[in-house]
Amino acid sequence: MSTPRTRSRAETRGIVVEVESQYIPEQSHPAMRHFVFSYTITITNRGSEVVQLRSRHWIITDGLGDIEEVKGPGVVGEQPVLSPGEGFRYTSGAVLSTERGMMHGTYQMHRADGARFDVSIAPFLLERPYSLN
Repeated sequence: MSTPRTRSRAETRGIVVEVESQYIPEQSHPAMRHFVFSYTITITNRGSEVVQLRSRHWIITDGLGDIEEVKGPGVVGEQPVLSPGEGFRYTSGAVLSTERGMMHGTYQMHRADGARFDVSIAPFLLERPYSLN
């Protein structure tokens, strides 16, 4: 039986960010309040200019409302450059002490002319299946 996935999508200045998250039961230990989730992100440049993803800012909220912020350069050790029509896809993960939570955030993009702008990452659920029952 596969684990259900949740999705989100946002577009900012022609940069589309699509997210798909999934609970990872084989790495989780509910009795120890250790819930592991993966998320796969696809970033597509539908704009007309080359952009580079320079940094990320995540806001992670667990089921109790506790918030953790994560900031840093690039994603998964990379700062991808995207020409018009190109995309970049990566998978990462998050660990919560609750069986439900949410993530959202921004990527800071730089254009060749030096202009910078933030790209929204729409909220997406981190959820253990059947956690509402």
